Amino acid sequence: MDMLSDPTFNEAARWFLPAALLAGAGVLAGLIAGLLGVGGGIVVVPVLFQVFGLIDMDPAVRMHAAVGTSLATIIPTGFSSARAHWKRGALDATVLRQWGLWLVLGVFAGSALAAHLEGRVLTLLFGALALSVALRLLLGGKDRAIRDRLPPAPYSQLIAGAIGLVSALLGIGGGTFSVPVLTLCGRSIHRAIGTAAALGLMIALPGALGFMIGGWDVAGRPPLSVGYVNLLGLACIVPTSVLAAPWGARLAHHLQPEHLRRAFALFLLLVAGRMIFSGFL
Repeated sequence: MDMLSDPTFNEAARWFLPAALLAGAGVLAGLIAGLLGVGGGIVVVPVLFQVFGLIDMDPAVRMHAAVGTSLATIIPTGFSSARAHWKRGALDATVLRQWGLWLVLGVFAGSALAAHLEGRVLTLLFGALALSVALRLLLGGKDRAIRDRLPPAPYSQLIAGAIGLVSALLGIGGGTFSVPVLTLCGRSIHRAIGTAAALGLMIALPGALGFMIGGWDVAGRPPLSVGYVNLLGLACIVPTSVLAAPWGARLAHHLQPEHLRRAFALFLLLVAGRMIFSGFL
């Protein structure tokens, strides 16, 4: 029998491209996580969104599944990245202590809110916030410290809660927002990135759990999904992202801070444009 007419071969070929795209996204996500402290979700969410489209997932749940699966991938990737930065002394334990509880509370609030939002709204929200951060980094000059410590209570706790909420909504590790805040509060860019990697882990754990619960009985999800977390996507992304995260962390400590800022901003700009375009289709 002709191999091209074999149904088994055709089915395998249909899944090869999505799997290859996700594995490649894992490499890029790991590098970005280690390099910029952003958890990799800023890469993984748009790729998952497009891949789920390739397999004809219901558009009503496509963005929710992309966000939930992204948060789950950040758990091992964030651990690998945070461990690499910790070995280099780039984690700020004070920030982790002061923000931890409030960050987690914000994550649970964001996960609950996401379950009640339309997929198009989540897509446009992801694109709009990524665009605003990219433009600020590109056009706003350096983040010069405006104070030498975190704001006093309750402002610091409110900031942490807001970062957790928005990060859970968008399926990202929080570095997109925590890195600028920490540099404004007197942390060096390298220390802010290392701390953001650990914060991403604290966001991803409760966030993934919330999306598992929120999507438990929802119709239209792909096979092998626990709530909004797709296990096949997770299996394709995690091995390559965990492998690449330490490479990104090593690279971060050999680059100038301004180069890190520019790399972060340009990548966000690309992602933002693609997601806004998808949201209006």
